[in-house]
Amino acid sequence: MSRIGKNPINVPAGVTITVSNDNLVTVKGPKGELSQQVDTDIIVKQEDNVLTVSRPTEQKRHKALHGLYRSLINNMVVGVTEGYKIEQELVGVGYRATNQGNTLDLVLGYSHHYVFQLPQEIKVTTTSEKGQTPKIILESIDKQLIGQVAAKIRSLRAPEPYKGKGIKFVGEVLRRKAGKSASKK
Repeated sequence: MSRIGKNPINVPAGVTITVSNDNLVTVKGPKGELSQQVDTDIIVKQEDNVLTVSRPTEQKRHKALHGLYRSLINNMVVGVTEGYKIEQELVGVGYRATNQGNTLDLVLGYSHHYVFQLPQEIKVTTTSEKGQTPKIILESIDKQLIGQVAAKIRSLRAPEPYKGKGIKFVGEVLRRKAGKSASKK
């Protein structure tokens, strides 16, 4: 058995999960609604407030899909109840971030601005307090989408290993290098 796949998913109060005949799982909660198409071989059952995902055989393909779909459904349940939040900070002289609705404007030390249009499902806020690095805060109910957007923003100016300049996640520990002067001993 898959260690992840065999764990049941507890459905909190206020969340409804429906599974259609063609294995389309729809999760509705206080923050919104998400849906995921599940492979037809995987069996999704709901009894009371517990959802279980099972597989028909021990084939390698079924084992792989078992844990995957259990995680995807669990992420949807967490998303519609609590939501997901990713914070990024801009480290570097003159780096700035501003937003107008879902349009993010980034100044990252290049000769031009990056104007980034975010999907409607993501709520963005930017903060720039004196004496602190500017921050970008992304909030959404879709874990996959928010992670993909955060990775795309980070790729515009990934942190470099010498001074640590770039866009990094809050709390991320960067691997630093010493530089040229360290080798002259």
